Amino acid sequence: MRGLLKLIIGLAVLLGLLVGADRIAVGVAQDEAADRLVSTGKISGRPKVSIDGFPFLTQAVAGRFDSVRLSGEGVTVSGGREKVPLRSFSMQLSGVEVGSGYRSATVHSGSGSGVVSYGDVARLVSGTEQIELSYAGPGEVGASVGGMPVGQGSVHSKGDTITADGFRLGGLGALLNGAANGLLGPRSFTLTDLPAGLSLESATPEPDGLKLTFHGSDVKLVG
Repeated sequence: MRGLLKLIIGLAVLLGLLVGADRIAVGVAQDEAADRLVSTGKISGRPKVSIDGFPFLTQAVAGRFDSVRLSGEGVTVSGGREKVPLRSFSMQLSGVEVGSGYRSATVHSGSGSGVVSYGDVARLVSGTEQIELSYAGPGEVGASVGGMPVGQGSVHSKGDTITADGFRLGGLGALLNGAANGLLGPRSFTLTDLPAGLSLESATPEPDGLKLTFHGSDVKLVG
């Protein structure tokens, strides 16, 4: 009986050591993955990387990770002339396959989202902050000049291009008419340097900003 107890204790200690080693290994791998993503230019700003699944070491030996999550507040997107922060950034990558020496990585499928503030959207749309944008209801944004509302319109996307158009004049805009029409014509910008090489899926006005969602499949993440 005493021998069995020693065996059980020994196995428990060994299991604890293995679990500890696995958790240390995954922590190191997550830090290295974050650094590699930044150094290869696949994502701006160092993200937090979480490799799901247990044990990690068997996934590492197989060269395939079922689920990897990215998140952070230092990620940016570019509209060509301007680079703006992507707040509340999160991304889910499924089926991440790595090559020899971890010099390459391919994602079977990925999705994610983040929010661009209306102040930054105005910079992307106009190149200046002359026009101020705000949430005006589902699918709608309001436009102001000098703090005075001049109208509201819709936001939609096609490919990686986001367009604000269909502005209906109201308030000061109705009084200014021609001048406001000049300010509120269709405005578009095309996003570049999207996180992890994914593509824009949608752009949806929400109270705290323009929510961008991304998707992609068979994306080369590294290499």
